[in-house]
Amino acid sequence: MRKALTLSAIVLASSMALGGATTAFAADSPVAGPSASTGTHTGTASLKLSASSAEPGASVSFQMDVPDGSTHLSVSSKALADVKMTDGRGGTAKVTDVADGTYGVSLTGTGPDGGKLQATAQLTVKKGDKPAPKPSGVRLSTDFGRPGDKVVVTIKTDEKSAFVKSDAFGGQVDLKSDGHGTWTGTAVVAKNVKTGYYGVQAFAGGKQFDTVKFSTEAKGGAPDVKPQPKPQPLKPSEHKKPKGSVNTGEAPAGYAPETSNA
Repeated sequence: MRKALTLSAIVLASSMALGGATTAFAADSPVAGPSASTGTHTGTASLKLSASSAEPGASVSFQMDVPDGSTHLSVSSKALADVKMTDGRGGTAKVTDVADGTYGVSLTGTGPDGGKLQATAQLTVKKGDKPAPKPSGVRLSTDFGRPGDKVVVTIKTDEKSAFVKSDAFGGQVDLKSDGHGTWTGTAVVAKNVKTGYYGVQAFAGGKQFDTVKFSTEAKGGAPDVKPQPKPQPLKPSEHKKPKGSVNTGEAPAGYAPETSNA
């Protein structure tokens, strides 16, 4: 009795009959199909900054390396403002006034296949040690005074203290701030000043920055004595004639010189 041939045997027999050129597969082996694409982006993305550190207010440019056809590109950071794209692959931004430190800069977008693009960079923000503005100078309400006179002193500075010194004022005169960089005070001319010139030294933050000249007069508040006008000669019409006299230069009538009795 002949055994029944299986399907595999029939295929094998047929292949052998055709010269063995066909590869045989088992009927119960699975056939692999094409797999779907699930990638997050096509290619790689990167972000480069023109500087690794900058001060607040500085301008920073950036360059993006993304696949062709990428869309919705955006660059953001807590340390950046006024971000502007100059073309499809670059842009500029302004460093904001944030605390010193290192901040992340993020690039996001959509790849040509619809996947997400993402890249990061770092920016260190450090405020420069800017020198304090110099005082604008010392101003006196007057450059002259007598003992007891009052003089208003003004200094403009962002320092935490200001004062002036002068022998004309008997030493140091402290000033008070209005909270907006203007320091004022009232100096009094010392009672023992001498007539002449004195220097007024101005200080801000404990350091002298200017000196101005101040003149004094030791007379104090006494009024000036005005010189008396010179006497003017009388006009002829203002001459007064004594009674009984004639304007001849002779003695008045009735005058007799005394004689001695020898």
